[in-house]
Amino acid sequence: MVKADLYNQKGEKKGDVTLPKSIFEIEGGEGLVHSYLIYQQKSARSPIAHVLTKGEVRGGGKKPFAQKHTGRARQGSTRNPQMRGGGRAFGPKKWQNFTIMMPKQMRRKALFQILSIKAKDGKILALDQYEVETPKTKDFATMLKKMPIKRNVLIVGNREEKSLRLCSQNLANAKTIMSGYLNPVDLLKFDTVLFTETALKDLQTTYHSA
Repeated sequence: MVKADLYNQKGEKKGDVTLPKSIFEIEGGEGLVHSYLIYQQKSARSPIAHVLTKGEVRGGGKKPFAQKHTGRARQGSTRNPQMRGGGRAFGPKKWQNFTIMMPKQMRRKALFQILSIKAKDGKILALDQYEVETPKTKDFATMLKKMPIKRNVLIVGNREEKSLRLCSQNLANAKTIMSGYLNPVDLLKFDTVLFTETALKDLQTTYHSA
């Protein structure tokens, strides 16, 4: 049974919460996690480079020079790839698709493996709630300083927790996402993960875990 320390919005520890076994106690190797990481990075890749082929370059209707008696190799058009200003052979196109396939169950298991490793290392924390009348980044930062966060923190909240998002969006060492948007890039980038209790419940609902 894996547990996480539970804190209130003052940064005081008030107990602990039991983490779902089906999400935070999954064993596995690094290969699946690596595959999921590559999957996400390739899916996010947006090609920019785009070159013109021989058929797309303007001009080239006239031979660049005479067929014979020049001592040079014959050329039929300035649009040829070997000519200066000509088209590019096999060059990059902006509509290239770099995405790869990965089954949903494999992606889900890889995500659970990362969460399990962090839970085992004590890098998973829980926050009962964060509700304030006037959201202030300074107050939120003070709360985080009281928690065992060494480097940076990924805050996982609920869509309804607007104060949480407003208070944390300007912090350099923190990032706030919704429970349904957990991904390997953020989980591996941030050292500690702080869940709200509502987000933990949503996590079980999202992945149909008991």
